Amino acid sequence: MTGTLSRRALVRSGLASLVAAPWAGRWGSVAVPGRGGGWGAQDEPIVLGTSAAFSGPSRALGTELYRGAWAFFSHLNENGGVNGRPIALRLYDDGYQPDPCVENTIRLIRDPAVFLLFGYVGTPTVTRVLPLLKKFRDERVYLFFPFTGAEPQREPPYGEFAFNLRASYRQETAGLVDNLVRIGRRRIAVFYQNDAYGRSGWAGVREALARHGATIVGEATYTRGTQFGASMRRQVEILGARQPDAVICIGAYAACAAFARDAVDLGLHIPVANVSFVGSENLLGLLQKGREDPNSHTRFLVNSQVVPSYEDTSLAGVREYHELMAVHNPSPPEDVERISPGEPYEPLAQSFVSLEGFLNARLIAEIIRRMGDAPSRSRLEEAVFAVRDYDLGIGERVSFGPDRRQGMQRVHYTVVEGDRFVPLRDWGQRFG
Repeated sequence: MTGTLSRRALVRSGLASLVAAPWAGRWGSVAVPGRGGGWGAQDEPIVLGTSAAFSGPSRALGTELYRGAWAFFSHLNENGGVNGRPIALRLYDDGYQPDPCVENTIRLIRDPAVFLLFGYVGTPTVTRVLPLLKKFRDERVYLFFPFTGAEPQREPPYGEFAFNLRASYRQETAGLVDNLVRIGRRRIAVFYQNDAYGRSGWAGVREALARHGATIVGEATYTRGTQFGASMRRQVEILGARQPDAVICIGAYAACAAFARDAVDLGLHIPVANVSFVGSENLLGLLQKGREDPNSHTRFLVNSQVVPSYEDTSLAGVREYHELMAVHNPSPPEDVERISPGEPYEPLAQSFVSLEGFLNARLIAEIIRRMGDAPSRSRLEEAVFAVRDYDLGIGERVSFGPDRRQGMQRVHYTVVEGDRFVPLRDWGQRFG
């Protein structure tokens, strides 16, 4: 089941998990606002509230983002937490659907234990939540590090209620367009999810092409929630008729994998680019599984990323990620009431998504640490704005400020070699 939750499901989803660990017996399972502006007593957890996709065709995104974050939080909690207090997560499943996300967020805002919102997934969900944050502005509830590069949480009237770590879709699409145009591929088409996410990326492509005196040569859409088994023949034919030099896809891994498969099968042998939200490893797994030639449908892929390669162990932050993912190997959350139960999921050893979740967790822990023994919502902005040139160990320092609510700006580009995405070193050699 996707879409709007039934009354019974809404009641059941109120039993979402408070993720715990061996320290739960010592610290208990809830935190409450304390007196004097602090949040909870000294021996209680600091609870972060999350609504994300833990079921449905995009469940890998919410699951892997959580797993990366929980690898760091597990290590943190085993070593005394933040200023002596552990981090806990209050998790709800929204299946990457806006209505359940709104319901979940209302519960989290009204939950006296929840300190802030953290690790949401997706543009169609986040854009529906932003008006709630404005409505409840007196509660000073902030959304930290959502897994989306869309613009609404980066600009008025909602930008003041969110903090972003990752680069934006505007930056990702601009980089893809600029590099494709530079190697002579000016006729660019767009395949996109027919919702706020897809339109955000579409707008980014259009703006970037306009700077080169060009326009989108063709466009085709699909419906959110489309599975890999769906046919994309019609979309490929629509775009193929426009004779593009490349296609930029703004979608999730199941539908984008289906498009890449059908593009190759129907003879559209041109670069097919995806932005970071797609979930590169899950897309690759769908395209390679069970094929005699695993790379038959992946030779033309180029994906932008907002974190460096998780295989680049020359970076201290990536080495730490590898170590803690191996030590803790977080399972998908078990106690979340899922909208679509019973869906199998095999966790990934490493991925761009879980690395991003790991970095999100490191930074939110640092922000809370800077508030000392009495963390307070009223001091969150001050603590965030104090983050200047902070080193996450990934080759790009993080800075925030009153006019800078996005911590990182860099975009990376990757292509498939064997069974993984690796950094793209030479656009002309690969796609010229």
